[in-house]
Amino acid sequence: MTTEAPVISVRDVGMTYTARRGAGNTVLRGCDFDIAPGEFVSIVGQSGGGKTTLLKIISGLLENTEGEVLVRGRGVKEALRDIAMVFQGPVLLPWRNNLANVMLPMEFRKRVTPETRAYARELLELVGLGDKAESYSYELSGGMQQRVSICRALVSHPEILLMDEPFGALDAMTRDSMNFELQRIWQETKRSVLFVTHSIPEAVWLADRVLVVGDRPGRIIADIRIDLARPRTKETRYTDTFAEIVADVEQLLGVEAGIS
Repeated sequence: MTTEAPVISVRDVGMTYTARRGAGNTVLRGCDFDIAPGEFVSIVGQSGGGKTTLLKIISGLLENTEGEVLVRGRGVKEALRDIAMVFQGPVLLPWRNNLANVMLPMEFRKRVTPETRAYARELLELVGLGDKAESYSYELSGGMQQRVSICRALVSHPEILLMDEPFGALDAMTRDSMNFELQRIWQETKRSVLFVTHSIPEAVWLADRVLVVGDRPGRIIADIRIDLARPRTKETRYTDTFAEIVADVEQLLGVEAGIS
């Protein structure tokens, strides 16, 4: 286990939204965990448990009402550099073609070079959209648009990658391919990844740790270390250890949701 200082520290974080009539709606409470440099952490939980809210707080898109989030020891608003986020929806600019959408982070960083453009094209090839580089988002299906957004997040090799159910819109074969590619990229770059998914097998297969979020208000009810050898293969999914971990997470969520 690494002894380096955490790249992300979440300390007793809570989030309460205030309704128009003044009533409070608490979606997160007492969330507390660290992510080490280069660690891959998955988050699973029931729908509405605050997982997306938690990711938005860490990214700086939302301000928490309780606790604090530190990135490399600094407040979130001071440490947004080199953080990329993949949302549930693609959020593409319709007036830019797909290659230009992927290259947008590199334009912000003033790093548009033949090499970065070539890498952007490689990413589009990876997700089966190599022939759509010059097309526009309105010419693509929803799943294709999400693949473009994934490429956009990966193109800058971010130090921290926040992913909110990024593969949910993809077909099963492409989703499986993206899991393997994400594992490969992570192993090569050792970026810190926080990955929200509703797929327990996906969470376990990808991660070093799985954080299990309980029902609303969301809180961390388990932090499970995944002791499976890397690189993980399709055969990993058929091992007894993998099946036992998946069953443990399913049981935790079933009990938490009141399911017998």
